[in-house]
Amino acid sequence: MKFVLILAAFAADPTIAFTTTGGILGTATTTRASTTTTIIPTSPSSRGTLLRLDAAADGVANGTDKKKVIVLGGDGFCGWPTSLYLSDQGHDVVIVDNLSRRNIDTELGCDSLTPIQPPGVRVSAWKEVSGKDIKFVNLDVAKEYDLLVQLIKDEKPDSIVHFAEQRAAPYSMKNSKTKRYTVDNNVSGSNNLCCAVIDSEVDAHIVHLGTMGVYGYGTSGGEIPEGYIDIILPGGREANILHPAYPGSVYHATKCLDALLWQFYQKNDQLRITDLHQGIVWGTNTPQTIKDERLVNRFDYDGDYGTVLNRFLMQGAMGVPLTVYGTGGQTRGFIHITDTARCIEIAINNPPKAGERVEIFNQIAETRRVRDVAKLVADQTGVDVNLLPNPRQEAAENELEVSNRKFCNLGLDPITLDAALFDEVTEVVNKYKHRCDPTKILPASFWNKKRAEECASLDPNSVKIKV
Repeated sequence: MKFVLILAAFAADPTIAFTTTGGILGTATTTRASTTTTIIPTSPSSRGTLLRLDAAADGVANGTDKKKVIVLGGDGFCGWPTSLYLSDQGHDVVIVDNLSRRNIDTELGCDSLTPIQPPGVRVSAWKEVSGKDIKFVNLDVAKEYDLLVQLIKDEKPDSIVHFAEQRAAPYSMKNSKTKRYTVDNNVSGSNNLCCAVIDSEVDAHIVHLGTMGVYGYGTSGGEIPEGYIDIILPGGREANILHPAYPGSVYHATKCLDALLWQFYQKNDQLRITDLHQGIVWGTNTPQTIKDERLVNRFDYDGDYGTVLNRFLMQGAMGVPLTVYGTGGQTRGFIHITDTARCIEIAINNPPKAGERVEIFNQIAETRRVRDVAKLVADQTGVDVNLLPNPRQEAAENELEVSNRKFCNLGLDPITLDAALFDEVTEVVNKYKHRCDPTKILPASFWNKKRAEECASLDPNSVKIKV
């Protein structure tokens, strides 16, 4: 019997906007007309359904050995639903979290829109509804190294899923304190994890949740490959190297530094590592979190942690004009929270062999332009779209073509943006809208002094919610 260890921290870059209409990358036919990309799914079931995986990707249900997984950051937005999904699939799950994201709620004065329960209540509720045990360990991966080593020795996981990082680009740019915290927490945590696997002498497969932002946006001059890119060196020599890094925030820079750490420890110590470059996550609940209200996932709507589509859906449901930054011409990759959990299991079930280079997947379902996503929501909800000064230092417009063939070839049939699926998020918002603080909706973090000056006219008290 095998076991998997999952480190779940903060996953997805929560604050970007999308803009080109798009579809399932790698498995779709793309038809271009002027500036619009129409994506035609290869399977009718890919729209309006929560996701279907072929037998090869379904893990324990189709005969794959049960694994023990430690999830670092398993109390977070991506870590919690992933932990429940893996447990539901029959894996033995241990959640590790220092509850730092909850502490940041207190710091920012903004709670999750949904009333998330304490970890002890969450795992007890899961035991009641599923009959399955999940262990919770309060541990700081970046600071409590000896405890991390001992935990790995005791649990002997097959896999460690690493979500335990500060996940918000805006928060990482808020001030010098948050910039330093993001680097200290994220980079130290990743380095500690590698060292702990080595010192524990446990051959655990590390699965890290990274970000599409390591590539930058629109810098490849074509389709962005999965991690590695073919180049021609002086003298006509051909090589396949790690894709150049082009981060757009301190948060993204830590993910680039993570990528270099993975390369080093794989080469030096033959660690088995998979790095997942994930797009912006949308959605809130999964088939597991809806089993009991005590299992509800967190929903961030504020300018620092709210992911762009979730922010739009919340604003639309509350009658608030959509907050589009700049022209809305930024193109980004998207993925539903349910697919995040599915992709993690696919990665766990397909580890690189000892000695193989770091495996890299692009973990997205489709690309969209932000203003196009805003129009989708505005058309459905009837609210206006407001073009705000952009708090970010980024290109006003960009194209984005991304390969995601690896996951698709392993059986992923991704959820794409669909008005019917927006209803799930809208229902959550309507249920808990009394918990919303409208003063937290506008951006509150700015990339530099110039951006702060351009956004100086934004008044957080001007946002009014329609009752």
